[in-house]
Amino acid sequence: MIGEPSARTRELLDRLNAFFDRYIYPNERRYHEERAAQEKAGRAWEPSALIEELKPLARAQGLWNLFLPHSPRAPQGLSNLDYAPLCEVMGRVGWSGEVFNCSAPDTGNMETIERYGTEAHKDRWLEPLLRGEIRSAFLMTEPAVASSDATNIQCSIRREGDEYVINGRKWFSSGAGVSTCEIFIVMGKTDPDGPRHQQQSMVLVPRNTPGVTVVRHISVFGYDHAPHGHMEVDLDNVRVPVSNILLGEGRGFEIAQGRLGPGRIHHCMRSIGAAERALEMMCDRLQSRVAFGKPIAAQGVWLERIAEARCMIDQARLLTLLAADKMDVAGNKVAKTEIAMIKVVAPNMACKIIDWAIQAHGGAGISQDFWLAEAYANQRTLRLADGPDEVHRNAIAKLELGKRAAARAGHV
Repeated sequence: MIGEPSARTRELLDRLNAFFDRYIYPNERRYHEERAAQEKAGRAWEPSALIEELKPLARAQGLWNLFLPHSPRAPQGLSNLDYAPLCEVMGRVGWSGEVFNCSAPDTGNMETIERYGTEAHKDRWLEPLLRGEIRSAFLMTEPAVASSDATNIQCSIRREGDEYVINGRKWFSSGAGVSTCEIFIVMGKTDPDGPRHQQQSMVLVPRNTPGVTVVRHISVFGYDHAPHGHMEVDLDNVRVPVSNILLGEGRGFEIAQGRLGPGRIHHCMRSIGAAERALEMMCDRLQSRVAFGKPIAAQGVWLERIAEARCMIDQARLLTLLAADKMDVAGNKVAKTEIAMIKVVAPNMACKIIDWAIQAHGGAGISQDFWLAEAYANQRTLRLADGPDEVHRNAIAKLELGKRAAARAGHV
């Protein structure tokens, strides 16, 4: 039954929730104080000492690399359906995923190298990523074009003998800020005159390669998201061996589609976790505050909002679990409609519920004293990450129209 976790997931959920109660929730304040102190000292882009302390504890409890299915290098990895409820818990605290080596963009990059890399790529880059020793970044979006259409990408990957020469400007390159980021996956064009979806390729670029320059960090609603950050990166005659190509020339669009499916499950389940926490905070605030002579929870629109929030969260969760199950059973291509649907539904749902929770908290809801403002910024950003709502809605509508056209043709 899709709505019920498997026995293994239930056992892992018990362990994960206990870990959160002991190590994550009690350290939320410490995390933010640590980040503020590091920024003040000019060390904003160094790894979090707290997270580095907690990673060995999580690994010792078997809460490590749970996101990567069917990999002999990570045998503890779960299916998309089994991992989804665990990802929901991690969504309750934005920085927690890294503690379990389950944070973006590393998860997607590790899946990409596992699925499409050579054994040499895996030995050199996947293994230290799986050990949590280094971090990575994914360079796709460009400031000069509408990157919601991946075929617009202009970054050039040109072959010269046994090397590729890469030239381009990328931005919102998440993960490229932290000092331990050592490898980039770069998407660019190897054949700009080829068929539209076979022009692009993906290549591994070590961060310390000559010609790679991290130009600046890009803020998100004023947040710098240090230490991993979202960076603008200049690639100026960057040379890498031809062997650094993933899967082969012209396969970049194909890799992108395969990479983004599981990532959207992860994003959406984290959104559901954030919405659950916001609903809890909203209920607690409304029941603890009195205005105009009675608890705010008993007034006007709030009962309706609480009920609507519960309906919205459960609907989004079931849809996301359906997508995860379909991916596991039939593959990403068969599940493409559901994958697009959850990417629209989950962040919009979370934005709405977090917005209501902010209203319930009044001015405090937009202050640094509560988690809500940061959570809202993250969820609003997610309506753009991995493709804006409009792109996914267009895809859903076209698939729906295609079904009706096929049905009509069958009756002719």
